[in-house]
Amino acid sequence: MKIELPVPIEVSRITQSLQNKGFSAYIVGGCVRDLLMNRIPRDWDVTTNAKPEDIEQTFTKTFYENNFGTVTVVNEEVTDTSLKTIEITPFRRESEYIDHRHPEQVFFAETIEEDLKRRDFTINALAYNPQTGELIDNFSGTKDIKDKIIRTVGTSADRFEEDALRIMRAVRLATELGFNIEPETKKGIEDKAVTLNQIAKERIREEFNKMLLSNNPMMGLEMLKNNHLLDYIVPELTEAIGVTQNGAHIYDVWEHLIRSLQHAADRQMSLELRLAALFHDIGKPASRRWSSEKNNWTFYGHEVIGARMVKKILQDLKYSKKIIDTVEKLVRYHMFFMDIEQITLSAVRRIVASVGPEHIEDLMKLRICDRIGMGRPKENPYRLRKYEAMIDEAMRAPTAVTMLKINGTDLMQNLKLSPGPKIGYILNILLEEILDDPNKNTKEYLENQAISLSEVDEKGLKTLSDKAKIRKDEVEQGELKKIRKKHSVD
Repeated sequence: MKIELPVPIEVSRITQSLQNKGFSAYIVGGCVRDLLMNRIPRDWDVTTNAKPEDIEQTFTKTFYENNFGTVTVVNEEVTDTSLKTIEITPFRRESEYIDHRHPEQVFFAETIEEDLKRRDFTINALAYNPQTGELIDNFSGTKDIKDKIIRTVGTSADRFEEDALRIMRAVRLATELGFNIEPETKKGIEDKAVTLNQIAKERIREEFNKMLLSNNPMMGLEMLKNNHLLDYIVPELTEAIGVTQNGAHIYDVWEHLIRSLQHAADRQMSLELRLAALFHDIGKPASRRWSSEKNNWTFYGHEVIGARMVKKILQDLKYSKKIIDTVEKLVRYHMFFMDIEQITLSAVRRIVASVGPEHIEDLMKLRICDRIGMGRPKENPYRLRKYEAMIDEAMRAPTAVTMLKINGTDLMQNLKLSPGPKIGYILNILLEEILDDPNKNTKEYLENQAISLSEVDEKGLKTLSDKAKIRKDEVEQGELKKIRKKHSVD
């Protein structure tokens, strides 16, 4: 089949250079699939009948640090990160797999047809020659792309037996592309699901992350559930299925969690927030109790239980300590913003201290995901705007003497002032000055001003200080008025 695909010049130069030396060369795999779907490839792979030493001799800057013959060509001059490194792998065929992960031996093959037979899915078993426009599709990959189907190359049981991670990859690809898994491949997934137990948690985590970071992670989680894969990835999530909640929730815990996750994806939120949205109520099944008094279910302390559970889940999946700490905090404190009438400014300051100023905005975003996941129609009602105003008040730079670049100790050491009221009076007077002109808040300027003020008697300083306090209060009220106007709250 001949077709014209938009291959970047940096990639076509590589295939051209190999062909100029008499070798065959094609782009292969996911990048061809993406071009056929009018998607921008995340990376580029080239395959050839050249051996590693031939590839190294063809290009100026390369590195070769693996057991599979893959040579990486480095393009330092490009700005597109997907083109900075391009992997070139000789045609390969493989012996039997011994551990559901790696072939016992890898052999260099002579033809592109041999290489494509070892690929995982038909939509990835595609090769394209940018110079001639030839598309090689021996397994009807283009038809499966058109039909939006994930299908293995050859017998699905054999492909999943070879590398069990392909099970996760099938679901992840279906999630990313919006495809369905065809019946035989789905049966192969179910039959070989147990082999995921032999796959390193890091490899599972990477596929799980790609699923979460897709545009439709809710679909991916449903596919994991429907294909009975959750027990091998996050068994704790299976406990949430069918767990009904109280009147505020119209969904069971499972559906609430995946809907919360989907809202995080719809708003292009970070991986940490997507994880927090998925797991924020993971402690509910364990904390669920029937209350005769309320005639309803209660979930007291589920956020504390959930924080412990999510820490273990993420540790088992080998997430970084930074991600674990962030998600654990968000889950632990996600219940804070519940009743606006009971939340004081001092309480907000304490939550900022507990979660960290850098995470407080994420905590609010998680609250929005939680709300939308409950089926509430409005993302940002008055109550949430009031919370945001209180956070701004709690986190804004305080109009207090702590803003000054000098303090009481500086005055005693540099001006030889004795401890007493005069120090406080001087600091209040200096504060008034920098409220009007923050550029004056330098140690040199303030010390010079303090020298002049130190010559005023205590009574005079008190009078000036009292006026400065009135001025400070006026500024503070003005700041609060701006914050509340910004958030459209009283």
